[in-house]
Amino acid sequence: MITRISRRSAALLLATPALARAQDNQPLRVIIPQPPGGATDILARLLQEPLMRELGRNVVIDNRPGANGIVSINALKQSRPDGNTVLLGGVSIFSFNPNLFPNLPYDPWRDFSWVAPIADTPFVIIVGQQTGITTMQQFAERARAEPERFTYGSAGIGNSTHLGMEMVAEKAGIRLTHAPFAGSAPALTAIIAGDITGMFSPLGSTLPAVEAGRVVPLVTMGRERSPALPNVPTLREAGFGDITLPGWYAFVGPAGMPPAIIERLNVATRAVVDSPAVTQKLREAILEPLSGTAQSIQDRAKMESTEIGAFIRRRGIRVE
Repeated sequence: MITRISRRSAALLLATPALARAQDNQPLRVIIPQPPGGATDILARLLQEPLMRELGRNVVIDNRPGANGIVSINALKQSRPDGNTVLLGGVSIFSFNPNLFPNLPYDPWRDFSWVAPIADTPFVIIVGQQTGITTMQQFAERARAEPERFTYGSAGIGNSTHLGMEMVAEKAGIRLTHAPFAGSAPALTAIIAGDITGMFSPLGSTLPAVEAGRVVPLVTMGRERSPALPNVPTLREAGFGDITLPGWYAFVGPAGMPPAIIERLNVATRAVVDSPAVTQKLREAILEPLSGTAQSIQDRAKMESTEIGAFIRRRGIRVE
């Protein structure tokens, strides 16, 4: 079997031949903070083969779920900064957790080497069919008329599905009762059953229920309408302004990775994310490709941590 490497990756190989040879003798281990079948795991396996071709070496998925990502973080911190181990992490680990946990055992800016952004997750607000609600305006009017009787589900306290709905409620001037679940799937089941009113949800995991007519989409969170739901307005179009709630995924490595190794992995990741085949697969999975430098995703994570942190402190949200 002949492995082809892109010109960009080959140029970096020639620039750092000793490092490249050392890396190419080892597989790239990608640590995943979720069990097999989770959203992050699915994304990793979508990238696995194209990344193997681009780097010219094996890519191994290592699932390390538990403790809101802390198990996977500890595994990464114990790895050598030689370019053979990265973590595929989401925004909650780096931008949310530091503002939610009083004794977090890691510093997102000191304990890691940022490598490359990969994808963004679009979000949607849904309600159950039995509510009779079809627009965000109706949702807000009913919630104002029945304060705190409207319940929404989430995948847990501090999760994007929790913070997102609280941010929308603040914008709309309404109060809602939070019903945390052990994941998005049981919350969606509760909406369909009529046990709770609605949810702020990743579009990808909700779209099958929308298409089956089991739940009603009210608004999406992007600047523009989602191609998957072209007839559903954005939050701004519905008259409620915008909220900043990121849903990105990125590769990070252990602290102390040499810049040449970071650049090599970044170039390979960007080539994969930018390729037409992977772009199509990401969009089929209801993810938006996110290509950029290591510095760009670190800067974005810091900015969003500041913005989300201010909201979390204002609302007194904590995870003990």
